[in-house]
Amino acid sequence: MTTQHQSVQAAGGTTLPAGEPSQDSLPGGTAVEGRSPARMAWRRIRRDRITMIALVITLLFIAIALLAPALTALTGWGPITPDSKAINPDTGNQPYGSLGGISLKHLLGVEPGTGYDIFARIVYGLRTSLFVGFASAVLSTVVGVVAGLAAGYFGGWIDSALSRVMDVMLAFPQLLFIIALTPVIQNALQTNSHGGTDENLRLLVLVLNIAVFAWAYTARLVRGQVLSLREREFVDAARIMSAGRRHILFRQLLPNLWAPILISFALAVPQNISTEAALSYLGVGVIPPAPDWGALLSDASEFFLQDPMYLFIPGVLLLILVLALNLLGDGVRDALDPRANRS
Repeated sequence: MTTQHQSVQAAGGTTLPAGEPSQDSLPGGTAVEGRSPARMAWRRIRRDRITMIALVITLLFIAIALLAPALTALTGWGPITPDSKAINPDTGNQPYGSLGGISLKHLLGVEPGTGYDIFARIVYGLRTSLFVGFASAVLSTVVGVVAGLAAGYFGGWIDSALSRVMDVMLAFPQLLFIIALTPVIQNALQTNSHGGTDENLRLLVLVLNIAVFAWAYTARLVRGQVLSLREREFVDAARIMSAGRRHILFRQLLPNLWAPILISFALAVPQNISTEAALSYLGVGVIPPAPDWGALLSDASEFFLQDPMYLFIPGVLLLILVLALNLLGDGVRDALDPRANRS
């Protein structure tokens, strides 16, 4: 029998035609809209003033790195020769004036002895730091997610083998092994024409070395989450419907892991930037004259008494960048964790 008109009883006693969605409403008649987890997380982030400040600072640094050529070309900034007016031969090749030669032409001063504009080297060095930090975080996250999914879902000897590898990687003193391995790999990639390692290859070596020792943290986190999810009802339902392993892994389990994965990624970026700066400071990362903040700090330590601003400016900027990224990562973690205590 065909029914020409059907109705359903919505919340609050309102009668709606069949097939028309109903909305819950407050006593005043205001409709209550459902929110996705991403919208709720973004709402928590917007309410957190510290996280929003950290987000703005992070976006500002990224914009400066992307616009580095335009910023340095805006008024003719860039490398200058040691015998230009920025350097005073009568004072031991030190910059003219106080505060390391800070002026309208050289906003952050010039390097003692070389005459390079510090502003230009900082904005281009920011590109290096952000590239290494984000690229190594992406690579370590991808490897960690795949390893964690396989270990947690398949179990058995696969879980045992991958877990032992994770334990070994977590036991390594990361910085010491990167310091030992980086020169060896760079020497193997040494070019015959220039007698040195190509800068792009050097950056690639840094990214790979940092990611190799960082993926185990993400893998251990993902493995623990998968172990708790693989016995849930929606996974059993997928198995009953003859879903393949790929479907279960990437369509059922992975969408439920985006929160811890995003948190792990957000916290890995500032750690990787700090590692890259430390390696360059120790002379096994980016080597001058290529711009890099760690190398800039290493050179500046030799001129601290003569030109303290040369060390102070890049040091403070590195502190602000890493602090902003860490605060942003903490804010993302709190926003995605519904059990976090908030005032």
